[in-house]
This record gives sequence, C-alpha cells and structure tokens, in this order.
Amino acid sequence: MITYTATCLFGLEALLGAEIDALGYKRLSTIDGRVTFEGDAAACARANIGLRYAERVYINLGTFHASSFEELFDGTIDLPWEEYIGRVDAFPVKGHAIKSALYSIPDCQKIVKKAIAKRLGNAYGMTQMPETGIKYQVEFFILKDSASLMIDTSGVPLHKRGYRPETVAAPLRETLAAALAAFSRPREDVLFCDPFCGSGTIAIEAAMQMLRIAPGISRTFAAESFPAFDTLLWQSAREEARDRILRDSTFEVHASDIDPECVRIATESAKRAGVEGHVHCSQANALDITADGRRGTIVTNPPYGERLMTQEEAVQLYRDMGRAFSRLGRWQIYILTPNEEFERLYGRRADKVRKLYNGMLPCLFYQFFKPKN
Repeated sequence: MITYTATCLFGLEALLGAEIDALGYKRLSTIDGRVTFEGDAAACARANIGLRYAERVYINLGTFHASSFEELFDGTIDLPWEEYIGRVDAFPVKGHAIKSALYSIPDCQKIVKKAIAKRLGNAYGMTQMPETGIKYQVEFFILKDSASLMIDTSGVPLHKRGYRPETVAAPLRETLAAALAAFSRPREDVLFCDPFCGSGTIAIEAAMQMLRIAPGISRTFAAESFPAFDTLLWQSAREEARDRILRDSTFEVHASDIDPECVRIATESAKRAGVEGHVHCSQANALDITADGRRGTIVTNPPYGERLMTQEEAVQLYRDMGRAFSRLGRWQIYILTPNEEFERLYGRRADKVRKLYNGMLPCLFYQFFKPKN
C-alpha cells in the first residue's frame, strides 16, 4: 500500500475526507489543509481524477522528527526514493516550515536535495545525478518539527480543471466554488442560482457535482509519466469516471451577471465543462431576481469592494441584496464575503456562518436556510 497526502484550502478538510472515504480508501490523519490516506497504485489516478476539493495529491514517502539539519538529512536519506525516481530523473525540491526549529526554507531545500542525491547515487552506483529525465517534484512540509517528505503526483494544481482558460477580474478557485455548492446541498428539483456569476465557476461546479462529472476527467497529471503508475491505471480510472456520469439529470442552474463579458466567459466555460445543457447564462442585475413561483437556492460570491467596486459600493450592494432577496420567500441563500458586518448590512442574521479561505483571504460563508420569521 502507498501513503498519500491530499492538500486542500483551509475549511474543506471534512469534504475532502468524505470524498476519500467514498473512493474506498483509509484515512490516516487530518490536519489543517491536509488529509493523509492509504491506497493502492490505482488510488493515485482515481484521487487525481475524482477529488473535487483537493489542490494536490502527493505520495507521502515518510514522516519523521527533524529539529536539526542532521535529523532532516538522516530522515530524508532513509526514505526509499529509488522506488520512484530513476537514475536520470530530475528531483527539484521545495517546501514549507511552520512553527519549527528549522525555518530557513533555502537551507532545508539544500539538505533534502543533498540527502536524496546521496541515496539515489548509492542505489544506482553514481557520484552525480544527471537529472535529465522525468521530473519528480519533491516537497517537504515541516510542522512543529515533524517533517513529511512527498512527491507531487498532480503537477498543475487540481483546481485547474481545464474548462476556464479565461477568467474575470476576481476569479473564485474551482475547489472553493465546488465546496460552496456542496454546502448548499443542491437538489434535482430546486433551481440553483448565482446572480453574481462572474466566470460561472460556482454554477459550473454545482452542475458537475449533480451530473457526477469528475473534476479531473479532461486533464492530465504529472504522475502519468511515472513508471510506477501503469498507463492502464489511468485508462481504467477515466473509464470509471465516465461511467458514473448521469445522462438524464434534470438539474437546472441559472447563472447571471450584469457584465456581458462575464456572461460570455461563463457560457463558453460551461460548454467546455460539458454542462451547457444545465447551466443557463444570462445578463441581468442581481437585484432584479424573482422567484417566479419556483423553489430555489442562491449560492454566490458578490464583489468584496477590493478588486471589484469600492468599499462604499460593496456596503450599499449588501444592503440592496438584503431587500431584493427578501422577496424570494423560502429560497435558501448562501453568500461568501470577507465582510464581518455582512449580517447587519444584509438585515438578517444567518442560520450558520462558516469560516473559509478564498486563496489567502479569510472569508465568511453566510448561510440562510430557515424561513425568515
């Protein structure tokens, strides 16, 4: 069995863990932004293709105590690097250290690189490694003097699904958009709406979830070039993902924005994602939304007053949203914003508030799912 570590945005660990469980793999540990699990070689392909909330999937070669450079070197050289990295392969090193005695990233990089080179040199009877072959990106993560040494299997981050070559001024990461949709519990018979759709990411991710379209089904991954993972594993994982797609779903999404360029980008992205029959994009003012006698859920990421709008304009928008959305009756409303005063501005206390991160920006996900008194 192989030990893997999947990383995610802070706040998405529970969703990611549940996905790993659904794939049938055993979770070993969970910390902020990381879930470590155990699986076979096929897990590499199935996780990269199927994990909706992960940023990357790593092979975790080992974890050990390292409060000195000597311990870091000794722990690294003891790991079986030759099981993956060949005699001519490249192994660049990068990493992070948090709350640890070893805090100099460049020095840690040098130590890890030296230890791997020595281990591989001993394994292959070489004094110098040419590094002209397959690239194995090595990453170390040192937290409270506990060092984990890993090989990246994803390459391009997993939030880059491939359907969004164009973005708007303040794009939402696909993994976060998928989480926002999941937290709202989308249903076949309930209209899903994003009236500030931007490039359409929330709407597209919601449709992909409901149609069971694997997020990585249309892209490639670094580990596809690794001899340790047979090509047939990737073919089988993609066939499995294609077989899971729902072909008869009636799920409907309305994505709208006041900016016609956003609508164009969202429309084209929905086509590339294969959900154009379910995501209907249109130009509209979010404040003009009406229920039209239907049950609905709004999940949206309105302007924060930073890259889009001024702070004053955003504050006024939140007040206007409270008045406009109150006309929707029993609709459920889910809104992501960094503004801690949002409830006061919106004019209603949320039923639940969840802390999430939009990149490095702390945000609050305000959830209104009970009928307003």
